[in-house]
Amino acid sequence: MEKFTAILEKIDGAVWGIPLIVLILAGGILLTLRLRGLQVRHLGKAFRYMVKNEEEGEGEVTSFGALCTALSATIGTGNIVGVATAVCAGGPGALFWMIVAAFFGMATKYSEGLLAVKYRTVDENGHSLGGPFYYIERGMGPRWRWLAKLFAFFGMCVGLFGIGTFTQVNGIASAVKNFFDPDSSWTVAIPGIGEYSWAVIAAGLLITVCTALVVIGGIKRISDVSQVVVPFMAVIYVVVCLILLFCNITKVPEAIVIICKSAFAPQSIAGGIAGSMFVAMQKGVARGIFSNESGLGSAPIAAAAAKTKEPVRQGLVSMTGTFIDTIIICLMTGISIVLTGAWRVEGLEGVEVTNFAFQNGLPFPEKIASFLLMFCLVFFAFTTILGWNYYGERCLEYFSNRNQKSVLVYRWLYIAAVFIGPYMTVSAVWTIADIFNGLMAIPNMIALIALSGVVVRETKDYFERHKNGRL
Repeated sequence: MEKFTAILEKIDGAVWGIPLIVLILAGGILLTLRLRGLQVRHLGKAFRYMVKNEEEGEGEVTSFGALCTALSATIGTGNIVGVATAVCAGGPGALFWMIVAAFFGMATKYSEGLLAVKYRTVDENGHSLGGPFYYIERGMGPRWRWLAKLFAFFGMCVGLFGIGTFTQVNGIASAVKNFFDPDSSWTVAIPGIGEYSWAVIAAGLLITVCTALVVIGGIKRISDVSQVVVPFMAVIYVVVCLILLFCNITKVPEAIVIICKSAFAPQSIAGGIAGSMFVAMQKGVARGIFSNESGLGSAPIAAAAAKTKEPVRQGLVSMTGTFIDTIIICLMTGISIVLTGAWRVEGLEGVEVTNFAFQNGLPFPEKIASFLLMFCLVFFAFTTILGWNYYGERCLEYFSNRNQKSVLVYRWLYIAAVFIGPYMTVSAVWTIADIFNGLMAIPNMIALIALSGVVVRETKDYFERHKNGRL
């Protein structure tokens, strides 16, 4: 297993090298400049549109439902486990680069949502089909269909082997074990696999069953579940983090200073443990993309199903997802980890780091703090599993030329991947996810840069009509 992990780490280092980080950041900066800082100027309007659904327009779900479906796939272990992993591997400075990437990523996410609605298709059954594969093929032209196919292939893999299954259910199982059986007192030997806590096995089975019951219902059932669970859990988690930060308010300024200094000189903060500035940037950007998925090309697949006739409007709604996911939730998690010193504790990894921060930062008994974290993580990760099933199926639908039999096979393979996820090692799981994330982002970022002129024209036209009262 160690050799396999070493190979994965080499591949991950090659994929998430300087070229990809430059591509993602440069794409976000380019779109921010061409859109004249739209993510700042129109953030208020974006939040108003988020809660006010459009009365008319083709689509399968409301704009808010499409956002919640996208958020169900983004708000997950990346906000709790991913932040901890980034800070431990790249130092507190990784959080700084995560926020920087998210700021420019808001312009990227806006562009993705706009293009998804502009170039979507609606079949004879009223089924909305859209996403990067369609705006690559229809926006860049049929000769670029190979790039769209490449994106669809990587998208299937991300869902099946990356964000959608292994990382989420692994995070759930780890959180449940840490709460119910932290000392591994109750274990079961699984032939050919190893010895695992009964809590891990029970959590894996329960999540697998619940996943199967929901994903069989398709986008409408996933949207219905997400519209209830996502806002509820996001509010609970934000409130818990605010309590932690308020109770440690005197340590917050110091934590922010450490984060900013470590972004440019991690060795002086971490005593050489965190490595170079590039490591902090790499881990921060990679985990940020994992968490908010800006530039990844996943969210526009959900945005394409929104009931709207204005691409810009849905682009603004999509943009709020990155703000909520990273600039609010991830930032709160990261500051909590830094101010409690959880990132410095040796022997902790993944959810254990955030759990330590909650136990030592909240004014509650350790058991209650651990329960709150477990509760939030379980529901965050579960909704991510649901959202990525939808993304993976849409990618396969395009890749296989709408072959529904292959989609059905994928659905059951997805459920099987959820079933085996708890028994994967944490490091291997996150490395696999990083690799496929990076590969998926490449064709999407190429398309966004190529179609940036279309995004600018659509944006100017919309706001001119809005200004003149012609909407």
